[in-house]
Amino acid sequence: MKKLSIWIIGALLLLAGCGPDVNEDKVVQDNESNSKEKQAIVPSYQLSEENYKMILPFEPGKARGVIVDQVANRLDIDEMEEGLRRHSKDVYDPSKYLFQEGQYITEELVIEWIDKLNPKKKEKADKDYYEKNPRYLSHILEQNYLVKKEDNSVSLQGISIGIAMKSNYQFQTETGGPTYETNISQAKMMEQANKIAQKIIKDVRKIKGLEKVPVMMAIYREEAQSSPVPGNFVAKTTIPEGSSTIGDWKKIDEEYVLFPSEEGKKKYYEDQEIVNSFGKEIATYFPNYVGIIGQGFYVDGKLQKMTIEIPIEFYGRSEVVGFTQYAYGLIQEMFADHYALEVKITSSDKLESFIYRNADAKKPTVHILN
Repeated sequence: MKKLSIWIIGALLLLAGCGPDVNEDKVVQDNESNSKEKQAIVPSYQLSEENYKMILPFEPGKARGVIVDQVANRLDIDEMEEGLRRHSKDVYDPSKYLFQEGQYITEELVIEWIDKLNPKKKEKADKDYYEKNPRYLSHILEQNYLVKKEDNSVSLQGISIGIAMKSNYQFQTETGGPTYETNISQAKMMEQANKIAQKIIKDVRKIKGLEKVPVMMAIYREEAQSSPVPGNFVAKTTIPEGSSTIGDWKKIDEEYVLFPSEEGKKKYYEDQEIVNSFGKEIATYFPNYVGIIGQGFYVDGKLQKMTIEIPIEFYGRSEVVGFTQYAYGLIQEMFADHYALEVKITSSDKLESFIYRNADAKKPTVHILN
């Protein structure tokens, strides 16, 4: 059986920002989709109570890469993965469960679902056909959650499935012809998502190893391809052990908002004003400043995290240090501490420095890159 050497594991943990504690637990992973047991390692160090420990060596998901061809907006790709893991914490406690990318739903099955569960494309169809029959489903993402047992083995105890649905469908009525688009309401999207989810769970129960495990399922609503912010999860449900029936969906009220923007001004005026004021203060002292881009993440209408990117041209190392110090002081003065804050200072698409503050923390952390 293949094992990772100690120095590779140490390197992985160092890259993750961990300390020198590398007293990993060697365990046997029961993989019911594969009759062979695998040697695995569970790192003893956990980045935080909110993060899952991950099984090593890393095993890529069986459908890895499919999402890139199916979901057009890169921001949606990242948020779907991170958001599904975030919502999984309500079902699979990070202090008890280990995380692994999906090992059961294959690339072939995902593509089959996308083709089978969407309205059929036609070689010759008018615009009206596609407006009435948009392809709703983009992708299905699987995540696995395992538990370590007393006999020093780990086994699958639950999975999460994210279903990516379109909010906007682009289509052509003929090859090489003009591209049209139609918007999909959230109500219509959820109507279709419920039908799709029911068919998926029935197929999931036919997969060896997934016949009985609990399943957390969540619906992700994508943003348009050109959107500067990602979409968000809108509903989730849990299918109990052994069940193949979708119950009631729990509504998820979360969203990403761009600052400055008309939407930001309308929905979260005070937050937008703070971002604008922050930008004006920077512009007063640094003539190379060209503007800032802010993004707020809200849950139930309350700001959870503000991310700000400051693109600026620098002409020396000392200027980077001085600007970062100045931005640090403004952050202390202007931004409340009940939400997380992340500020990226960039130059020609290169990250120069990074300021981060956890929610309720009194002082930010600063990193200036070499």
